Amino acid sequence: MDTRPHIPEPVRTSNGAAPCVERRRARTLPILLTADEAADLLRTTRRAIYAMVERGQLPGVVRVRRRVLLKSDALLHWLDQKSAPSHEE
Repeated sequence: MDTRPHIPEPVRTSNGAAPCVERRRARTLPILLTADEAADLLRTTRRAIYAMVERGQLPGVVRVRRRVLLKSDALLHWLDQKSAPSHEE
């Protein structure tokens, strides 16, 4: 059984622009993401997530004993800040 959260695809408007889906994703993502969930969200591997955590490149890292979790709100905000502005903005 697949336990990963459902992340909806962006809905395109009639002119082809993709609206901000951060609020929709925040409702479907858990508060804390595992390394596998963060890797799915960032379209990378679990190994890359752990390497980025060790280098201090990801925000919202929470360590519970040996487990690494990432705050979904912090990660989504970080992604939003990293995105390039569109021509319409």
